[in-house]
Amino acid sequence: MWKHVVANVLTLLIVALVLLGGLVAMAQRAFVARGPLEQAICLRIEPGASLRAVAASLDEQGAVSNAMLFRVGAQYDGRDSRLRFGSHLIPAGASMDEILDIVTRGGASTCGTEVVLRVGVTAIEYLVREMDPATSRFVDVVELPIETEAFPEAYTEIAQRADTRFRVAIAEGATSWQVWNALTQAEFLSGELSEVPPEGTLAPDSYEVRRGAERADLIGEMQARQVAILSAAWEGRAEGLPFDTPEEALILASIVEKETGVAEERGVVASVFINRLREGMRLQTDPTVIYGITQGRGTLGRGLRRSELNAVTPYNTYQIDGLPPTPIANPGRASIEAVLNPLQTDYLYFVADGTGGHAFAETLAEHNRNVARWRAIEAGRDQ
Repeated sequence: MWKHVVANVLTLLIVALVLLGGLVAMAQRAFVARGPLEQAICLRIEPGASLRAVAASLDEQGAVSNAMLFRVGAQYDGRDSRLRFGSHLIPAGASMDEILDIVTRGGASTCGTEVVLRVGVTAIEYLVREMDPATSRFVDVVELPIETEAFPEAYTEIAQRADTRFRVAIAEGATSWQVWNALTQAEFLSGELSEVPPEGTLAPDSYEVRRGAERADLIGEMQARQVAILSAAWEGRAEGLPFDTPEEALILASIVEKETGVAEERGVVASVFINRLREGMRLQTDPTVIYGITQGRGTLGRGLRRSELNAVTPYNTYQIDGLPPTPIANPGRASIEAVLNPLQTDYLYFVADGTGGHAFAETLAEHNRNVARWRAIEAGRDQ
């Protein structure tokens, strides 16, 4: 009888082990199989969040087929204690194993919200953006001028989140004063900026920072990037350029930056100024005159007066030979490279063509015809 009982028990144990092995195999397959998520989501994990809370959130949003299996899988290989707070982009169809890798691998948030201090040529503003997981593109949520004193709740709620990212975006052609003015007012930065950085020494770019970052450190990074860009471009410069130093190249690049907003024109505009310098002609460019008036503190807001064009000042390139004494803005990489490796043209003149670009000419007679066409366009707009 005892032999019969023992045999039955052993049979049951074998069956149980086989079933358990089958269940484990099924669980392993389910853990790495394509998940049920039909559309990408942005999963936000708060600081100190538990694995149970994360699993529940994933289950609620339809990202996992079994919240308990997700937790067991995380505990099985020790990833349950490596959750990283932040906002994580979970792609459609991600398996539980892939999701666990995303939320434990560390690094910067891959989605969620960001506050951008955007320093443009004509305006400075805060921009709150949120990523749309379906398109992986940011959409604007809140837009505020830099002078804002009482921030709306929609801004403060997002800006105070632990996983919100902060960014300072400097447009090509912004002046050092504009950057300095923006950074001194930025509510998410700290520290003092004693003086405006030298013109042209800040690289237009997008800089990710943490809340409370030092303003002086950020300026230092901008200057270091510009030094690197200018040094690399100077090393690869064309031969026979009509200037002798990287500093002069930076001055001319800033003029090119202010003369055209059309990327494809930079090389042609640079060639015009290079040709004029080679010919001993004055540059005769309005942006330098305007900088002499405004010192880079915003836009002039009107046309130049005849008296301003006739005045002899260090920045009036209608009256002085060669380059002005300093850059007139912070040029980007493309303008610096355009000046140091300009297109080969015979152009000596250009004027607006009414489309946002310019009409270029080799002779004064051709240029005068282009000017006449531009004045006719202007006259038609005024009617």
